[in-house]
Amino acid sequence: MKILICILAGLGAGFGTGFAGMSAAAVISPMLITFLGMDSYMAVGIALASDVLASAASAITYGKNKNLDIKNGLIMMIAVLCLTLVGSFVASVVPKTTMGSFSVFMTLLLGVKFIVKPVVEPKKRLTAATARQKAIRSVICGAMVGFICGFIGAGGGMMMLLVLTSVLGYELKTAVGTSVFIMSATALTGAASHFVIGGAPDLTALIVCVASTLFFAQVAALFANKARPKTLNRITGAILVILGAVILAVNEFG
Repeated sequence: MKILICILAGLGAGFGTGFAGMSAAAVISPMLITFLGMDSYMAVGIALASDVLASAASAITYGKNKNLDIKNGLIMMIAVLCLTLVGSFVASVVPKTTMGSFSVFMTLLLGVKFIVKPVVEPKKRLTAATARQKAIRSVICGAMVGFICGFIGAGGGMMMLLVLTSVLGYELKTAVGTSVFIMSATALTGAASHFVIGGAPDLTALIVCVASTLFFAQVAALFANKARPKTLNRITGAILVILGAVILAVNEFG
C-alpha cells in the first residue's frame, strides 16, 4: 500500500511538474500525510527531494527546446534559495494544521485562468522593462516564492508560474521551463534543510516518490514542449484544476 500511494503521488506530482512547473510537494505532502499518516515536516522533506531530479530533468528538456531563460532565472533563484532556508526553519518551529490551503486555492484559480485566458505570447509591456526593473521584480517575487516553498512546502512552483507569466510577462513554455530550473535548486535546498533539522526520512517512500516523480515529469515535459501553446495552456489548466481539487478533497475528507 505504501509503494502504491507513493507511485500515485509521484504520478500526480510528475505531471504537475512537467506540464506546469508545479512543486511536487503540493501533491506528495498531503497524500503521504493523509494515507500513510506520515509526519507533516518529513512528508514535505520527501516531497521536496522528489522535486530535485524531476525539476532538473524537466529543465534540461525545456532548455533543449529553447524554452528556458537561464539569465533572469538565476536572479530569481538566488532570492528564492535564501528565503527557502528561512521558510524551512520557521516551519520547524511553527505548528501547522493545514498543508497550504491558500496555495491549493491559488492552484485552482491559476488552472481556470490558463483554460479561459491562455498565455500564448509574452506581454510586451512587461518584457519591455529595463534589466534593472526585471532584476528588482525577480528579487522581490523570488523572495516571496522561496519563503512559501520552504514554509508550507507547497505552492512554490505554482506561485513561480504565476509570477513568471503575470508579473515578468513570460509565455507559458518559457515560464514552465524557467520555473522548473529554479525549483530544482530550491527543492534541493529545502529538502536538505528539512532532513538536517527533522532527521532521516522513510527510505522506501523517498526512493519510490523520487523515481515515480522523475519518470512522469519527463513524460509530461517531452509532450509539453511539442504541444501548441493554446493546447498546452488548456492541458496545464486542467491539470492544475484537477490536482487542486484532489488535494482539497484529500485535506477536507481524508
